[in-house]
Amino acid sequence: MSTSIPSNKELSGTKPSDAKSSGTELVNKKPRRGRPPKAGRENTDTRAELIRSGLEHLTEFGFSASGIDTILKKVGVPKGSFYFYFASKEAFGHAVVNSYASYFAEKLQRTLKDESVAPLARVALFVDDASAGMKKHDFTRGCLVGNLGQEVDSLPESFRGRLIEIFSEWQEHLRECLQAAIEAGELAAHADCDWLAEVFWSGWEGAVSRAKLEKSARPLASYLKFYLAGLPK
Repeated sequence: MSTSIPSNKELSGTKPSDAKSSGTELVNKKPRRGRPPKAGRENTDTRAELIRSGLEHLTEFGFSASGIDTILKKVGVPKGSFYFYFASKEAFGHAVVNSYASYFAEKLQRTLKDESVAPLARVALFVDDASAGMKKHDFTRGCLVGNLGQEVDSLPESFRGRLIEIFSEWQEHLRECLQAAIEAGELAAHADCDWLAEVFWSGWEGAVSRAKLEKSARPLASYLKFYLAGLPK
């Protein structure tokens, strides 16, 4: 899914990953000892700003093509101080992914579990929310998790399991929504909610990529129409 980047306040509680292996330009095998930041800078706020900057950069350019310098420059952090905030560049990548996953989970909670809306209409609510997020950034940013999934072979192996875990979490949110649709009589009782949820996310990533390519929300709306039409009623 595309993302409206979370605020620094929302990011401030994100914890670093313990991962330390390497594989891309953003990853070092051996983390170096960083210089302490200048006095007066709030450590938690700076860390959150770095994660936010990483989210903005990686959702637009991907992981393998990104270096750390641009991210640091935007926040105003010297390269030597980077390791004061993160044990390694791989740990920074995990912090960005975890922040994205947490923020996205909140969006799913807000849309797919909105009991004031009929279950299947919640899926449309989610798509509308995603469309608004992509439009906000002129369709320059896609889904961080989907992007990383496409380049996973060039990433440290630690990312593979985490990305699979995130997709499983998203799938569970939708499965619960589809189960509610069965209970509401909107979906056939024999519907395989696990499978239908898995299929949705597989197709969704393609729709997001197409929307970014076309700079249009049309592929998202088209995919929603196709998906809902194919559900067993």
